[in-house]
Amino acid sequence: MAAIFPGEHVQDHRARPLLAVTVALFVMLPRVGFGAADDKKRAEREALKASLMQVLQREPLNASRVGVHMMSLDDGSVVFSHNADELLNPASNVKLVTSAAALVTLGPEYRFETEFLLETESDGVKAKTLYVRGKGDPSITTERLYGIVSDLFHTGLREVQDIVVDDSWFDAERTPPGFDQEDSDRAYMAPTGALSLNWNAVGVFLRPGDTVGSKGVVEIEPQSDFFVVESALTTGNARSRRFSVASDAAGAQQKIIVRGQVPHGGAYMSVYKKIDNPPMYFGQTLKQMLNARGVKVKGKVKQGLAPQKAKLVYVAHSDTFDIILKRLNKLSSNFVAETLLKVMGAESRGVPGTFAKGIDVVEDFLSREVGIPRGTYVMKNGSGLNDANRFSATQMDRILRYMYERFPLAPEYLSSLGIAGKDGTLKYRFDGTEAVGRLRAKTGTLENVSALSGYVQAAGGEKFIFSMMVNDYPGRSGPVVRGLDSLGAAVASVGSTMGPGRTVAELASEEKSSTPMAEVTSRVKTYLALGSQRDARNIGFLRTAWRSERDPAVRAVVAESLYQSNPQDYLGVRTLLDSYSAGTDVYGRLRAVARELSVEVPGLGAMVELAASGNAEALARIIELAGASAGDAASESEMAEGLGAVARTAPEELVQAMRTASARDRETATTLLARGLVQAGDAEHPFWKALRKSLGSTDTKLAEFSRSLEGSLSRKVAEEKAPKPLVPVQVVAPAASAPIGPGSVERTAETRPGG
Repeated sequence: MAAIFPGEHVQDHRARPLLAVTVALFVMLPRVGFGAADDKKRAEREALKASLMQVLQREPLNASRVGVHMMSLDDGSVVFSHNADELLNPASNVKLVTSAAALVTLGPEYRFETEFLLETESDGVKAKTLYVRGKGDPSITTERLYGIVSDLFHTGLREVQDIVVDDSWFDAERTPPGFDQEDSDRAYMAPTGALSLNWNAVGVFLRPGDTVGSKGVVEIEPQSDFFVVESALTTGNARSRRFSVASDAAGAQQKIIVRGQVPHGGAYMSVYKKIDNPPMYFGQTLKQMLNARGVKVKGKVKQGLAPQKAKLVYVAHSDTFDIILKRLNKLSSNFVAETLLKVMGAESRGVPGTFAKGIDVVEDFLSREVGIPRGTYVMKNGSGLNDANRFSATQMDRILRYMYERFPLAPEYLSSLGIAGKDGTLKYRFDGTEAVGRLRAKTGTLENVSALSGYVQAAGGEKFIFSMMVNDYPGRSGPVVRGLDSLGAAVASVGSTMGPGRTVAELASEEKSSTPMAEVTSRVKTYLALGSQRDARNIGFLRTAWRSERDPAVRAVVAESLYQSNPQDYLGVRTLLDSYSAGTDVYGRLRAVARELSVEVPGLGAMVELAASGNAEALARIIELAGASAGDAASESEMAEGLGAVARTAPEELVQAMRTASARDRETATTLLARGLVQAGDAEHPFWKALRKSLGSTDTKLAEFSRSLEGSLSRKVAEEKAPKPLVPVQVVAPAASAPIGPGSVERTAETRPGG
């Protein structure tokens, strides 16, 4: 039957042939258009696939286990897949799973509660006992706690005998599977607690004394009787910044041990460490604040249970969960992730909340809601720390797609992710690409693991989800991170004038670019001067410089200047570690610059400083640098002194780093460490004590390695101490134009590390 349009008179048979032609043309024209659009999309997809494969075929990705899966959210098609079903360690990408399950289970409006209860005397003013019952709030800080104390004061509370902290909403297991693989006091290893404060970490603030040689100042934030400080911190010269801070459990207290030197005239420095007893940390800080606010606490802080007859006088509510979720994913908080597991367990499976109950809730969500069957993946903790989880890129994308399509929760979930080039752990990544502002993703970083999963709207408007995981890569993480960024930037450039091919090619050429040595020396000198100012006001300029400088050696020096401008900035530390390598393109060329400028090798001092504070990645890099310095007298001398400083403040961590180093680097590092220990002239050097402690380790492999290292190191120390034979030396006057060679630069107290 012919189509009838409004106003058409059926009786007019003469109009029907014309109408049929019009309808035919109307139907055919869009098909022609759609065909052209389809052809363009197919061409763009093929170009994208070719570009992505080009990245995967480069080093070090081609020598790694890589899983990649990308889908179009517009049409549901799989855009790219490479080993997408292989189960890999996703590192912190597991937080995407934890946060999705928590958002569905708890809801974006969920608020955590902390209850304050009293057993009071008859007048209602003097209290016998103040009970605090926690329910897993991961967001209480010193500032929030002070506000809570003020509210308690305004209830009329003026005197307390004892404070009893009730942590029973969680079980007694503080850390989940995977945390036991790392013996560390770093803040990212913080334990869980139904009562927690400051993400169960403490700030240790260090500053120099009035004169060189005087004691350094150590301050704890927040202050309370929970902390016992043992300090051997001294004030060194302007370049002496070699210190370590350790945190150890001491029963109901926490011991903070500080060693090393801070520079005279320098600004304060801060280090954050985990605490081991969350409820006592909370309770002792509460006691300190109550006293300061005018509420007298006459007795002690104890752990116990709030009795049924205690009267509820105040409930502290957190922000809504969607706000807390941003801290979890944008800043990749292990503490929040693991706390959420126990909260989900308590809310859905009953008190006390446990890791096992939380994992059961997550697995139920994945099987019932997302359609990922139990047993097809491995999830043992909620944060992704260490080697405890396995997911495939395909599974990650299924979770991302599910959350994107669940509208009531999608805005909160997407807004919790870091934005490329803007904030979170992606703040300084993807610079100069189409991905900036378009890509939202969760990073994942562990030793030999790097991952990135999330969403991106390409320049042409199409929206994609992606998951990229790299395991077992050789060498340092910087090239792997750049490879992942190249993959993300290629997807973001679909539909742009540049396109994926040119984007990938330009990023590759930037990695290989090299500047003439004379220009490198000049630029390095400029950035060294800026870094020496240690002024946070330079950070914006230095960030721009780091983005635009293409020579890898110059970028490494800019990264050092960034670090020096704010040593407390995690992203600045990350930039330095990713930019500085032991290869000839960075360390090799910077050694030449050092000879030209008569300074220590740029960046080496900052790397030693990080290693001396116990940073595992910096320790590994220092040993690689030691191996690369072999045969260069000046560099060997610097490395010997640097290793001696590291051995004093991070001895146990250095033993572990030596254990995992390559045989060649370890041999050179051992020789230089022996030289550094001899130069220190300390028979009771902390490194020997740490080595003896490792000999008795329950880890038989560590004990065996330590025994071997002790023998090798003792032998090399004896060789260093032995008198050197006198040999005749023929003195030859150098030509006036002779270049400065290794060992010819005079090292003064101002130029040598730790001098």
